[in-house]
Amino acid sequence: MKRSMRSHLAKQTRSVIFTGYPVIGSQDRIMSSGACLDSHQNGLITSCPWDPRIKGEFFYQTALSVPLTHVKDFINDIKTLVKIEPKSLCGLELNYGVLVRYVTSSPAYLGKEEKALDFDLTYYRSKDDPWTPRLYEDYMEEIEQMAILKYNALPHWGKNRNLAFDGAIRKYKNANAFLKVKERLDPWGLFSTEWTDQILGLKGNVTIVKQGCALEGLCICSDDSHCAPNKGYMCRPGKVYKEARVCTLVTA
Repeated sequence: MKRSMRSHLAKQTRSVIFTGYPVIGSQDRIMSSGACLDSHQNGLITSCPWDPRIKGEFFYQTALSVPLTHVKDFINDIKTLVKIEPKSLCGLELNYGVLVRYVTSSPAYLGKEEKALDFDLTYYRSKDDPWTPRLYEDYMEEIEQMAILKYNALPHWGKNRNLAFDGAIRKYKNANAFLKVKERLDPWGLFSTEWTDQILGLKGNVTIVKQGCALEGLCICSDDSHCAPNKGYMCRPGKVYKEARVCTLVTA
């Protein structure tokens, strides 16, 4: 019966091309389907772009919610940064550019407490050697730190590098209420992991300080060894946001 139904639906939809763009509506009503995650080994043509069995997409993704009251200043700071080196954000254009969307406030314990603008940045990460510095990596690091530290941005819980979650839970006024509910509904921690305990401030720390840690976003550099001094990348202040500490290529 299921096979017959699939065959019927396939015949009905095979020649239909969706032309209803732009698609406008509430985000919670988006629907999608697909089976790329469980494709057979001999069916890799249908695999997901992030499937480790193929040489697909591999990148960093920084996704942060900047309060609407700070958005103008944040964008102006980025513009000032780009004026210093117009090529600095070309790496973003190789992927999706800068994706922006409006997000409203929510009474949920871990919801946005005020209206915000989500900035989604996708950029290069070496698949073979994560300790290889990136071209203009200091610019991306400065934007990341600027959003988090200067403009109090909130990280997307399912994206970002470690440093974005350092102290993030303290930015939510209802964090304690959330943790109480979490403890009541899951007293044995069946739905918890070492990582969730870290980002929720329950146990351990999300930052990992070691040689080269800033290259992977495991830390904010405080010493040249956190970058790649053997390749000329040293820990230096930001160019616009001076409080930032970024891995900069020093040529002289």
